Amino acid sequence: MQSEQVLPWERLAGKTILLSGATGMIGKCIVEVLMEYNRNCSIDQQVHVIALSRNAETARQRLKEYWSQEAFRYLPCDVNTKLPECGQVDYIVHAASNTHPLQYSQDAVGTITSNVIGTKNLLDYAVSHQTERFCFVSSVEVYGENRGDTDRCKEDYLGYIDCNTLRAGYPESKRVGEALCNAYAKTYGLDFVIPRLSRTYGPTMLMSDSKAIAQFIKKAAAGEDIVLKSAGTQLYSYTYAMDAAMGILTVLLKGESRQAYNISDVESEVTLRNIAEWLAEDNGVRVIYDLPDAVEQAGYSTATKALLDVEKITGLGWKPQVHMREGMQRTVESLAEYIQNT
Repeated sequence: MQSEQVLPWERLAGKTILLSGATGMIGKCIVEVLMEYNRNCSIDQQVHVIALSRNAETARQRLKEYWSQEAFRYLPCDVNTKLPECGQVDYIVHAASNTHPLQYSQDAVGTITSNVIGTKNLLDYAVSHQTERFCFVSSVEVYGENRGDTDRCKEDYLGYIDCNTLRAGYPESKRVGEALCNAYAKTYGLDFVIPRLSRTYGPTMLMSDSKAIAQFIKKAAAGEDIVLKSAGTQLYSYTYAMDAAMGILTVLLKGESRQAYNISDVESEVTLRNIAEWLAEDNGVRVIYDLPDAVEQAGYSTATKALLDVEKITGLGWKPQVHMREGMQRTVESLAEYIQNT
């Protein structure tokens, strides 16, 4: 089991974690890991999970198995507004964010505000409730474009971002979110850590996800040809969603204060073309090449190579368990079952 990885679980005993974005791909995985941990310990040692998301109906569907459990509590909340009183919390994990191209282009303001205003609101709550540690879930996107001056982005790498574009709203707001954490640390002495995720995928992905890999997987799950909207030469780092969730918890519980940590599976570094071809081969479909429309293109990353250096997080003992081809097929099978039952 994922939760059997070596982590100081005793630090969570009797503690409360406030999690924003709880119904998202990564948020749902974090909930699953924490509730699995609870199943294997006594009641007084359980971690209490307060899950936040904007849509209560979606939360009931995606988190229904935990709804009546005593250690689980759900509150509908848009983090861009003042948070409701949730009581004392020991840890806050801010994972609420728009995360895919159509959201970037169709909800450009919301993309920025969840990473800036939402982060500020959660930081304010952390300070006013003497939270032990704040965890801001950031992204590979903060590194911008790799212009050939490095093979792998270390945590101190600063890449190029053209801020005068619609697409810049996501990476620039993630950068501001990180800067806010540092400002609160300096001003209020708040302890924080920053896990930076590579591109992620997995069975908990939403059907509305418009990232390239998500579109490929959905096509394969439906038995349809995979549409590749470029030559597919982009080389990226990927991480299976449950491994990413375990990486976040590793940083939360073992990371050094005020440090950022890349989370990426070095065995899952492939081109988009590789992904499309593997999925087509494993699921009996074809790869079709097509150009994106203007709305989609506005949300696409212009980075052609984005590989992460993971020395820092592997030094904490984190190790991904599920690699690319296996992870994609698990995701296809899960989504195929979902499609069949809806």
